[in-house]
Amino acid sequence: MARVVAVHGIGKQTLGEDTLRKQWLPALNDGLTRADRAERLSESDVAVAFYGDLFRPDGEFLAAGDPPYTAADVAEGFEQHLLLAWWKAAAASDPAVVPPDADDTLVATPQSVQAALRALSGSRFFAGVALRAMVFDLKQVHHYLTDPDLHAKALARVVDQISADTRVVVAHSLGSVIAYEALCARPGHQVRALVTLGSPLGIENLILHRLRPAPLTFGGKAQGVWPGSEQLAWTNLADQGDVVALVKDLRPAFGDRVACAVVHNGAHAHDASAYLTDKLCGQAIADGLA
Repeated sequence: MARVVAVHGIGKQTLGEDTLRKQWLPALNDGLTRADRAERLSESDVAVAFYGDLFRPDGEFLAAGDPPYTAADVAEGFEQHLLLAWWKAAAASDPAVVPPDADDTLVATPQSVQAALRALSGSRFFAGVALRAMVFDLKQVHHYLTDPDLHAKALARVVDQISADTRVVVAHSLGSVIAYEALCARPGHQVRALVTLGSPLGIENLILHRLRPAPLTFGGKAQGVWPGSEQLAWTNLADQGDVVALVKDLRPAFGDRVACAVVHNGAHAHDASAYLTDKLCGQAIADGLA
């Protein structure tokens, strides 16, 4: 079985295990090179826990790709609040994005949803992303957290890839949420390093409180369960402009043992390959394999 398990993020429903391995493997090795490590990974070393197809609608003649979502399809509650959080984060890091009004950060309305999508479509982060794809990404996060059947199937995809030989789990975006829950669901696992990239795990009200197992409470403050033994090293990397990784520092949510760092991915703030090629990512992976 593979020594490294890779868990992809949102928006990969039209890809697959082999496609993603071909994308991730060179980037993983580039990160090891940047870290001045002699270790090199082969295809047999890396397993991709693929769950994207669970979000892909069944094909129909003359209709393919993502559903033709519009602003009206952004559901009240979770999806509206996450969208507005993305808007606020994008405005904080991108001068070209008009910030939301104070009222819009507190109350989700049809008008604020329209404004958020319009503002985000002009941001660096969502440049070239179609509106329907943006809405589809929102729904993937929402459905994983709230749809018991889909949650169980996606979680099983990751749990099944973590074997006695697995030493490193590298997880991007929504995949970091699934990877965290998978490690918690495998007590006694032998994983030595968890590397999370562009992770939304630290978003308290929207993500943290919905995790399974539920976070513990210490002095009125929620803290996530540690996903392994005392020997597990957890490294979290986030680009300052990564809108999905709203909370860059996971230590308040999971404890001081999480090593958190801000990296610089340029114009591709949330891109998995940009994270994987970073020196700090290579170091964390190499240390887990050593």
